[in-house]
Amino acid sequence: MIRLLMWPSRIMRKMYDWVLKWAETKQALWALFILAFAESSFFPIPPDVLLIAMAVATPLKGLRYAAVATLGSALGGMLGYVIGAELYDAIGRHIIAFYHLESQWETVMASYQKNAFLLVAGAGFTPIPYKVFTIAGGACRIYFPTMVLASVLSRGARFGLVAGLIRVFGPGVKQLIDRYFNLLSLLFFVLLVLGFYVAKVLLH
Repeated sequence: MIRLLMWPSRIMRKMYDWVLKWAETKQALWALFILAFAESSFFPIPPDVLLIAMAVATPLKGLRYAAVATLGSALGGMLGYVIGAELYDAIGRHIIAFYHLESQWETVMASYQKNAFLLVAGAGFTPIPYKVFTIAGGACRIYFPTMVLASVLSRGARFGLVAGLIRVFGPGVKQLIDRYFNLLSLLFFVLLVLGFYVAKVLLH
């Protein structure tokens, strides 16, 4: 049982290390943009990982990096919307199934009828899987500008907060993640589940 529980964490760790290597390259800024873009529609590792490494290396550029991550994430959210609106059967449902989020999908689809802006903004700022909400937004065909605005505001606030914490606390933030990654990854999944539960309670 312990090995079974640790398997996702090991896979995530390898992907985490691979993402971090980009921080040491000249293409780091482009890698951050692409990672933020991909995470909004299908990739599992959040751009915060690379953002933290880059901001630690050059704290004064942290807000610039946060802006790049916000732009990439918002554009990726638009791709998620298109996948949900036009390509759900061909692509979207396979993404949802890959992450075993079918039950959450039904909750999100039902909740979009109540407050689309709040749902997208909440998913953009919290550990709730943002990709589910961007794809579901397209499937529900919510007002497109609403999704874009909520994405920009929530993702900008989230990445800006990360950059701000780096400016205040410095390299200690990255060292904390490196040292306790397994525990933090498990905590992330717990928060993800709790996030869906809270959203379901508040919106039903």
